[in-house]
Amino acid sequence: MAAFLIGRRTLRTSSKHCSVARPTGRRRGAAAAVALVSLAAAPIGHAVPLEAYGSLPNLEDVAISPDGSRVAFVRTDQDTRVIRIASLADGKVVSELRFGTQKLREVSWADNDRVLIETSTTYLPTDIVGKPDEWRQLHVYDLKHRSVRLIPDQTSLNDVMNVIDGDPTVRRVNGHTVLFVPSVVTSSSITLPGLVRVDLDTGLQRLLRTGKLTTQGWLVDEAGEIAAQSDYDGATQRWVLQIRRGDQMQEVAYKKEPIDVPELLGFGPTPDTLLVAWIENGDSVWRLLSLKDGTLGPPLAEHRKLSAPIQDPLSYRMIGGTYVDDAAHYVFFDPALQQHWDAIVRGFPGEHVDFISASADFQKIIVQVEGTRDGFAYGLVDLGTHQAKLLGDVYSAVRTPLAVQRVTYPAADGLKIPAYLTLPAGRPPKDLPVVVLVHGGPQDQDTAEFDWWSQALADQGYAVLRANYRGSSLDWEFLSAGFGQWGRKMQTDLSDGVRYLVREGIADPKRVCIVGASYGGYAALAGAALDPGVYRCAVSVAGISDIKRMLQWEALAHRLSPSVVRYWDRFMGVSGPRDPVVEAISPISHVEAISIPVLLIHGRDDTVVPYEQSSVMLDALRQAGKQAELVPLKHEDHWLSSSETRRQMLETSVAFLRAHNPVD
Repeated sequence: MAAFLIGRRTLRTSSKHCSVARPTGRRRGAAAAVALVSLAAAPIGHAVPLEAYGSLPNLEDVAISPDGSRVAFVRTDQDTRVIRIASLADGKVVSELRFGTQKLREVSWADNDRVLIETSTTYLPTDIVGKPDEWRQLHVYDLKHRSVRLIPDQTSLNDVMNVIDGDPTVRRVNGHTVLFVPSVVTSSSITLPGLVRVDLDTGLQRLLRTGKLTTQGWLVDEAGEIAAQSDYDGATQRWVLQIRRGDQMQEVAYKKEPIDVPELLGFGPTPDTLLVAWIENGDSVWRLLSLKDGTLGPPLAEHRKLSAPIQDPLSYRMIGGTYVDDAAHYVFFDPALQQHWDAIVRGFPGEHVDFISASADFQKIIVQVEGTRDGFAYGLVDLGTHQAKLLGDVYSAVRTPLAVQRVTYPAADGLKIPAYLTLPAGRPPKDLPVVVLVHGGPQDQDTAEFDWWSQALADQGYAVLRANYRGSSLDWEFLSAGFGQWGRKMQTDLSDGVRYLVREGIADPKRVCIVGASYGGYAALAGAALDPGVYRCAVSVAGISDIKRMLQWEALAHRLSPSVVRYWDRFMGVSGPRDPVVEAISPISHVEAISIPVLLIHGRDDTVVPYEQSSVMLDALRQAGKQAELVPLKHEDHWLSSSETRRQMLETSVAFLRAHNPVD
């Protein structure tokens, strides 16, 4: 196994680089017979410069080669991004590629001599009708020849765009490394899904399959043959799974589902099986489907509370799974693998340990650790020598993150709301100024693991509350509790958290602001407009202000995928943009009720929530005589992918908070 996958993406998280595989004087430890060498660092003082949090991580996307001899990683200095490949034997950099300000999304290994590099860019392709989108591109770097190739290559595939529409599958076929790349095929000003086969040894590529508008994707077996295809027709609400029988694809399973479309996760833990996931009676269920006779097995007992599979990327067979509570946990079905992982976790007592990448024999493992002892860093664990050594800190200036504690409080209707509280260092937890920092999604969740935004705000002197309001993706029951509660109980779950902090004596009720991005940006505006009297200022980053306009935009953007619109209707509790309830939960319809300063921040290249959502809100606020400001982020997308504009967002919002909610 070259690296392990979670779902369909490599288990990796962001970080920074100091020096590869070379311990620094700051981290010391002594080897023990069965213990890992400590990466421990002495705690350092706060506050960290604000720009350190606002910049992109200095080290991220660390991946170990299949043979465990090299590591690839992204080194970022301000806005300049470089991919380096280093030898783990001596720590020397053997090759590097400069990507400048390109948006790097993922780095992985195809084999021991080739690195896969995914980037993205925002644009509207020529001759394609629609709106600009964030398009992913795949680059293959050949270390032997020091060459970079963009895949798919349009020079020999005229109707295939040089973008990808999913994660590539790596196979060894007849001794060759072969990529199977989900791609985009142009046809009469529309785009269709396609699957391109690329032999990295011969350089030959061909379009293996062109799908329909309804095609979700394919699974390719170890022989390099298409084993399964899934389709979903949003108009008929019908999901279909086909498997290969000889030279034909045969339908073996279907399900009618208006919103929660079943997902083909990969190959099952046993031979000749597929792993599919869907919702049954309100529960998330995993089932195995036989490739021999097409029958579905019972719900997997191994599923337990696992939320995503861990897969072997060479066979794409499920070998374990993950679940998340305060942090991510990893479960391997092979007892030996589980023992290895448990030993690693024990080597970092009291700290969060994330599995990032592993060599094929699972003897060398890249982890990311976070805690008061080891700071926030990447490490290399060698199970053969029972030692760990530093690869680099995530952020050069963030050595010891502030502690995060879990709190649970009751909502007004009695629902228990789990949340995370980050307190400023060196101040007693009494009568503090508070920032309610709301996560996006809303189908997402906060955890106790490192979060650069909340750490930055706490380091400035604020108590930061991150609540998993109903509708967060803790489990299906908690998620579905948010259906129809957009702007209603999902909103008051947040202000109930403020009241809890006030009762506990932690918060000064007169010094509370609300901040968030995406759905969190909507919640910030709704906190000002729909839940007045709780907050003294609001910061909305890429937030939704006009729900009617947003639903109309979504309907146009996803006219061929009506399940997307049905998804939003369900969460919002409306029946389309004309529903009178839309106005009741739209902040722009209640600007007269806003009595606090509002800061709007939005990326010009946002393809998820259009920039106009902030510009029309600014116009409405100013026409109503309210105190408001809009800060546009040039060339920025929905995810704050650039250091320059991410710093701009953080510095501008902190200046706004200090002006309207002073720490002292």
